[in-house]
Amino acid sequence: MTRTPSLIALAAAVLLAIPLSARAQESEDANVATPFNGKNLEGWTFKEPKDRSHWTVGFPKMSEENARELTVADTGEGAPALVNSESRGVDAYTTEKYGDCTISLDFMVPQGSNSGIYVMGEYEIQILDSYGRERLRPGDLGGLYNAAAPKTNASKEPGTWQTFVIEFQAPRFENGEKTANAVFKKVTLNGEVIHENVEMKGPTPTGVSGKEAETGPLMFQGDHGPVAYRNIKITPTGGAE
Repeated sequence: MTRTPSLIALAAAVLLAIPLSARAQESEDANVATPFNGKNLEGWTFKEPKDRSHWTVGFPKMSEENARELTVADTGEGAPALVNSESRGVDAYTTEKYGDCTISLDFMVPQGSNSGIYVMGEYEIQILDSYGRERLRPGDLGGLYNAAAPKTNASKEPGTWQTFVIEFQAPRFENGEKTANAVFKKVTLNGEVIHENVEMKGPTPTGVSGKEAETGPLMFQGDHGPVAYRNIKITPTGGAE
């Protein structure tokens, strides 16, 4: 069907009526992956043995009877979460794979608990109840395991929601050979920058495959302690500078 000039002009007028910032936001939102749908475990798989998985969906809080545990309710405040409710479960990771990206998410751990965020399934940012610690190691909250301790302790009290923003550059390959290491460009914990431009010489042990690649899944460690994650967003970025 041929569009008349008046219809074309009307469409242009409508487009111009939308603020530029709103149009940019719509474009950005369309580019954001949300691997957790807040309803079920669709889009996620688990390490073996899968029958040991304790991952579920709900509204967690630190147990009043035992501060080292999370209880999970069917309803609650805020967004639903992906919850590992037991200490000895299995790791969960996305079926989708990602390369250069910015990852933002909220997490909660009870007292003394331990988990990890494995970017591309291979490079771990430590999750640990490190509240109040003065001397920080790579194994503390926000540490790049076996690589770098966080610059500062930005930890909140156990049982409270905390936030990571992770700007990540995938390793580079040419003809099957690695030409550049993976880089955590910037890691922000609860609004404080704890890492900048940290290269990862190799994968963290106990990842999905133990091998580096151009893309990989997002993995959450579930075999060390109770943990919950919500508001998970992955935004692909433009690559190396």
